[in-house]
Amino acid sequence: MDKIYRLEICANSVASAFAAQEGGADRVELCQNLDVGGTTPSLGQVCLARAGLSIGVHVLIRPRPGDFLYSEVEFLEMKSDILFCREAKCDGVVIGMLLADGQVDTTRMAELIEEARPMQVTFHRAFDCCRDPFEALEAIIGLGCDRLLTSGMKDTAAEGVETIAKLVEQANGRIEVMPGSGIHEHNVRQVGEATGATSFHTSAKVRQESGMDYVSDDVGGMGDAVWVSSKEKIRRMADILKNSRR
Repeated sequence: MDKIYRLEICANSVASAFAAQEGGADRVELCQNLDVGGTTPSLGQVCLARAGLSIGVHVLIRPRPGDFLYSEVEFLEMKSDILFCREAKCDGVVIGMLLADGQVDTTRMAELIEEARPMQVTFHRAFDCCRDPFEALEAIIGLGCDRLLTSGMKDTAAEGVETIAKLVEQANGRIEVMPGSGIHEHNVRQVGEATGATSFHTSAKVRQESGMDYVSDDVGGMGDAVWVSSKEKIRRMADILKNSRR
């Protein structure tokens, strides 16, 4: 029987989300601020993407950069963002919370998941900061998460393939284990073969130079190039995965 491979694009803008659909991706994870690992996108980004996309729309719920140990106010903010996504008829949310000792915060995660349903729930790369990946995997499965995004406790999924393969084996179909971080058209097939994973997460981003003719030399950090997902890169990866079905 053919394996069905899926491609998720980490889209940092509405333009990136549309490029994902045009390139043949199966779903997007909407976010902002990829340079700090991603944060919750704007209201407008979520609404425009939901209105304009027919592929799956999943939204990152991360109130700030940094660690995954959240205050009570940040937790309430996450619940509010999840409620908005549910009312906007998004397909899923992407969340993750840890305790100070590196374990999954199962108590507050359970509240977020209850708020999210019937949307799908992905546990994001907070997982890669936990103290024991195999213990954490069981906790995440026990919570009822649909998907785990991981780089295998390394900076990139290519570096973490050994751990990802063990997680796929341990999960045994109880949850989808999706490699992410550093996935591109030159390694997606190899990561899939090495891990047994069937879903892959990437930003497929390229640098887009500013269209400004005038740029002030006296003000730094503004007017620079931006990064957007490339329809061409996404199409190449989608084609590779389509041709990998066996």
